[in-house]
Amino acid sequence: MADTSKRGFASMDADKQREIASKGGHAAHEKGTAHEFTSEEAREAGHKGGQVAHQKGTAHEFTPEEAREAGRKGGEAVSQDKEHMSEIGREGGKSSHGGKKQSKQ
Repeated sequence: MADTSKRGFASMDADKQREIASKGGHAAHEKGTAHEFTSEEAREAGHKGGQVAHQKGTAHEFTPEEAREAGRKGGEAVSQDKEHMSEIGREGGKSSHGGKKQSKQ
């Protein structure tokens, strides 16, 4: 049977692993090779993570107050990103006009 003891990266504590992974992520973004998740990919990944956490019994059950507070903080963070907000506005405009440009009259 193979030795399954933790060595190297796997033997480090979780904080050290996060620190190293974060450095790799920052480097990839600076280099321009990082994967940029679409909203759908992020939603799917979050859903899968939530399912696993619930199966393991480690998921945090949010109270309605906690959920509202998290949503408020997320909304504030997103609204600080002017480029993102502009994109949201453009997409909303396209949707409201059936994806067609409105002619000037």
